[in-house]
Amino acid sequence: MSIGSHQFLILLLQLAVLLSVALCLGRLAMRFGLPAVVGELLTGVLLGPSILGNLNGYGWLWPGDVTQWQLLDAITQLGVLLFVAVSGAHLELRTLRRRGRTVAVAGSIALVLPLLIGMATGYLLPGEALGPAGGRPAFALLMGVVMAVSAIPVIAKTFIDLKMLHRDIGQLTLVTAAGHDVVAWLLLSVVSVMTLTGFDGARVLANLGHLAVFLLAVTVVVRPAAIFALRRSAAGEGSGATITVSVVLIVGCAAASHALGFEAVLGAFVAGILLNTPGRAVTAKLAPLRTFVLAVFAPLFLSTAGLKMDLLALRDPGTLLIAALVLGLAVVGKLAGAYIGGRAGGLTHWEGLALGAGLNARGAVEIVVATIGLRLGVLSPAMYTIVVLVAVFTSLMAPPMLRWTMSRIEQCTDERLRERELAVWSDEQPPTHRARSGPAHRSDVET
Repeated sequence: MSIGSHQFLILLLQLAVLLSVALCLGRLAMRFGLPAVVGELLTGVLLGPSILGNLNGYGWLWPGDVTQWQLLDAITQLGVLLFVAVSGAHLELRTLRRRGRTVAVAGSIALVLPLLIGMATGYLLPGEALGPAGGRPAFALLMGVVMAVSAIPVIAKTFIDLKMLHRDIGQLTLVTAAGHDVVAWLLLSVVSVMTLTGFDGARVLANLGHLAVFLLAVTVVVRPAAIFALRRSAAGEGSGATITVSVVLIVGCAAASHALGFEAVLGAFVAGILLNTPGRAVTAKLAPLRTFVLAVFAPLFLSTAGLKMDLLALRDPGTLLIAALVLGLAVVGKLAGAYIGGRAGGLTHWEGLALGAGLNARGAVEIVVATIGLRLGVLSPAMYTIVVLVAVFTSLMAPPMLRWTMSRIEQCTDERLRERELAVWSDEQPPTHRARSGPAHRSDVET
């Protein structure tokens, strides 16, 4: 069935309004010394039911028609896949291999501690927070996922806006967040099975097997084929063929990941890592794709994150108290887990705090978790709003905290070299030298 003329008109107007407001608020945020991601996230809150929901014409532009929302969601989800892939392509695997112990130790503690706090919270919250299905164990596990998850798109956009993605902490935060999200999607599948059929250990083992098969296939089959295709396309004139091959790779890996029961963003992130494998000749051809994704798809995706959040639900004192408790535990749990894990893995004091600040951003990944929980009946509508509030608030916290902590970490030589390598992705020229960005705190983690 083809899309109706009126639906298409509404979709076009929605895209225009979202991008326009995201651009304006992003620029406004930059005027106040904040990254554009802050304004882009607030776009959805401003245009959603919490603030402008009572204006005349609001229901015309944002109707309750499910099909209309699905059209907008389809476009933004494609944007998410491309953006996550571009973020993954900025990872330097050489550094991560040298820092394998740091990644393993810091990532494990930063995941387990908030996960346990979330599960304990799920057992202590009153019954009003639970949805009509699933029961207390499924609700507790879902709350653990809520506390443990991080948002690769928001984290990457924040580091890009702050021009910190080339820093060691930026690289570590992205790869750690990717690992956390893999575990989160596995646990979310367990919640789904528990809600529908009860706990099934065989299903969990099957999911782990699917993940191993996917990663093996990417390493043995997809990687060499991707390198060959990308190098052949980059040998020609222009960047069109290289961009087409890259998008096919991203969408194909995302489809494979989704077919195996994981989120499509996992496959897109893996595809992005493959894009950085062939060398600078390929990444230079992908600069136009990066520009378009960061200028159009990323703001569009981030601005839709708050559209369904209704802060009016917090007028109830009991709901407001639960929201404050969940938000406080979410922030403290993630910061404490990342800091303790980072210190145990060899990071300095400020590096541990910066890692926690980055991982604390939950963004639209948590909104996806909340949406699934609401659809399964594990979360009540009020609890859904609370989880979305946590997602938006923690994402807004990340930029100022990162600016504060990273200003106290001296930039090392390897990071300056990486900055020049990553500049191939954009038209911006890196500085030939950089003054120290803060006090003389030691930044070079031993490799």
